[in-house]
Amino acid sequence: MERSRSTMCSAVAIVVGGAFACAGVAKPPEHANDNLTEIRVLSNRADLVSGGDALVELVLPARAKADPADVRVDVDGRDVTSAFAVRADGRFYGLVTGLADGQSVLRAQVPNGPGARLVITNYPVGGPIFSGAHVEPWICSTSTVNPSLGPAVDAQCNAPTQYRYMYRTTSNQFAVYDPSAPPPANLATTTTDQGITVPYIVRIERGTTNRGIHDIAVLFDPSKPWTAWATQTGWNRKLFWPFGSGCEMGHIQGGPGNVLNHMALSRGFMVASSSMTQYSLHCNDVTSAETVMMLKEHIIEAYGEIRYTMSSGGSGGTHQQLLHSSNYPGLLQGIMTSQHFQDTWTAGREFLDCWLLARYYGQRAAAGQPWTEAEKASTNGHANASTCEGPIQTYMSGRTPNYMDPRIGGNCGGFPWTYDAVTNPDGERCTLQDFQVAIFGTRPQDGFAKTPIDNTGLQYGLVALGKGLITPEQFVDLNETIGCIDIDFSPKAERCSADPGAAQIAHRSGRVTHGRHMADVAMIDQRDNNVREEHYDFRAYVTRSRLLRDNGTAANQAIWRYQGSAPAGLTDLIFLTVDRWLANVEADGVELPLKDKIIRNRPQEAVDSCFFGSLANVDRNPATCNMATFPVFTDTRVAAGEGATSDIMKCQRKPLDSADYSVAFTSAQWSRLQAAFPTGVCDFSKSGVGQVEPLPWQTFAGGPGGVPLPAAPVSKPGDGGN
Repeated sequence: MERSRSTMCSAVAIVVGGAFACAGVAKPPEHANDNLTEIRVLSNRADLVSGGDALVELVLPARAKADPADVRVDVDGRDVTSAFAVRADGRFYGLVTGLADGQSVLRAQVPNGPGARLVITNYPVGGPIFSGAHVEPWICSTSTVNPSLGPAVDAQCNAPTQYRYMYRTTSNQFAVYDPSAPPPANLATTTTDQGITVPYIVRIERGTTNRGIHDIAVLFDPSKPWTAWATQTGWNRKLFWPFGSGCEMGHIQGGPGNVLNHMALSRGFMVASSSMTQYSLHCNDVTSAETVMMLKEHIIEAYGEIRYTMSSGGSGGTHQQLLHSSNYPGLLQGIMTSQHFQDTWTAGREFLDCWLLARYYGQRAAAGQPWTEAEKASTNGHANASTCEGPIQTYMSGRTPNYMDPRIGGNCGGFPWTYDAVTNPDGERCTLQDFQVAIFGTRPQDGFAKTPIDNTGLQYGLVALGKGLITPEQFVDLNETIGCIDIDFSPKAERCSADPGAAQIAHRSGRVTHGRHMADVAMIDQRDNNVREEHYDFRAYVTRSRLLRDNGTAANQAIWRYQGSAPAGLTDLIFLTVDRWLANVEADGVELPLKDKIIRNRPQEAVDSCFFGSLANVDRNPATCNMATFPVFTDTRVAAGEGATSDIMKCQRKPLDSADYSVAFTSAQWSRLQAAFPTGVCDFSKSGVGQVEPLPWQTFAGGPGGVPLPAAPVSKPGDGGN
């Protein structure tokens, strides 16, 4: 079988003619371009190019018998013919450089044929492309990261690219490598998954893209050249991307994270990361996806085409992997999630719920009416009250201000330009929605970003009430007292109501993950059994429920569970399993939808599994590896009656009806409940307000709200000379 090659289509990395199909883009008929020259941009969509370069292929007219030597290529009249040649793989392509920002016309002229024209749109390497206006202010870190890139040369925090070398020692450590000195005696070798043995030398490229700092690491022989059409043999043409955890509204460039991943590099993978994909610095999944796209384009242009991309990351790293898979299909082919969060905003609802609940429980305790731990846990939907209010492990209520208080937050709060309602009312606000203002837009009354947070009609503790775990009086008192917060994170008696249009944007733009395109990735979730803190295991099953609802199956997702510490070697086994899974898909020549090929080529062990102390002691039988061994709880919204997909930002409401309850309220309690819900209670038999399936590959370049990108541009016959 001919080795598959990679390109970008609909702004996604795919394997052309192979397993990884481009979502929504049909493969052209076999002889569609006979007698016509075709121009193909290999490194990205022609309208999403950045940095002034594009890897371009010319497909010559077969019947006209054109010779590559006769082809003339220009960009807006500038001759670029010398960039093209027939390469070792038999294809005619080259790297076009010097593209100006904006639109350019690439023209190919051939004898005995009409030639072709393609409009290429280039963006600055500092972005943005589709993420909308960048947040300001922005603090450059090119001089403060280690190793330093030196001072930034422009307002986009760009700096000249630098290269450094590391090597693996025979004692299994990474050390600095000097390419100008003789190879050290303790230089190890490695044999890649392609069976190629090379010195274990790693080159790390450090540069700037999309206002972030990136590192790209790959096995590299400094004595040999490397081009996009003549890659060194140490690279297996696979890419691994470790996404960073956390969620902070930082206004600083920051560092890219660690790319010296032995498991990936030793097998021949390239490893890439950016500060813009470190959620602890930059909690905006759209800009993260844009950065991945831009860097993959750069990799294709500088290093060569990519077979497929694998990724990993826990907590905020899982946010990004799932949101990219849902909204920008094709960026990633295999994902390895852990410390699961299904997305950023539906988890954000629960962080606020927990802050409100913890505040309420504190009020009741102060009034001499404390709730028991069991009552709190059942009302919250969790295994333990600590999940919401601590102090055990990482708990949600304590972290809520980082996302919703406009005055605090990592690398945003405490600066002279930070918002304060009294001292600096025009300052930069540090909330999640303000950091994503390019997505949500602003409120007309104050210019602050719209928020999709809403708890109007939500009946906290409804499930616990039905089970008799809390009393009717507790239920009524909780729901008439809990209130919410205002835009400045001050408590208020009224419930929160999403700003007009904000909940609709959250759904329509894809800030709430949807299962449709998540089915196109191979997914293994590493899941410990810690159910007492914010990363509790139900979140992985929320993703599963969305896959089931939207595809009828969740067979592309495996959850590997364990108690206590992870068994030795588990992370490596997940990596190897996902790699083999994708290689199986790549080798499968049967024409099927990608989601079906993912399931068809799943390795036998890529199923739900329970590990007990070691990799050898594993149970993959669903009849015994079940919830009795690893109990799963819920979240605050499911505990209030929402379904297992837990993905409604703003509920539709219905009138209060005593027939809906299995308990009896006194007349006074019923009157209080009616006063607590003057516009009715959530009707979870209906979809949420504005809840629709998001269309993929949305752009915010035209303003908040987002619209899907238009069809990818294709070359047209005609070279302008006839």
